[in-house]
Amino acid sequence: MRMKSQRGLSLLGVLVVGAFAAFVLTIGFRAVPVINEYLAIKRIVNVLADEGDKGMSALELRRSFDRRGQIDDVSSVSGVDLLIDKSGPRTRIEVGYSRTVPLVANLSLLVELHARSEGR
Repeated sequence: MRMKSQRGLSLLGVLVVGAFAAFVLTIGFRAVPVINEYLAIKRIVNVLADEGDKGMSALELRRSFDRRGQIDDVSSVSGVDLLIDKSGPRTRIEVGYSRTVPLVANLSLLVELHARSEGR
């Protein structure tokens, strides 16, 4: 009789794959609040660009961003951080910022984000 070789993962292989999956899930779960905040900022910037097209001043746009940011729990950016350009036919608003996400012990993830109003 001939012995067939077994196939599959060894215990060590299962542990390595499990540790890698746990690390990827940790990064994913820690990044979700950063992504939610970015999407809220992007939505607010687009709304403000439309309001700027309707005649709101830059100061009013900054104040409106601060009010909307409180509602959507935006803490990384404030109205003074906005770059507002009303020189063209459309109001353009953009903001760049970075967030540091602590992962494990002294290991952190730096995420650099840039939100701008969509040019229509």
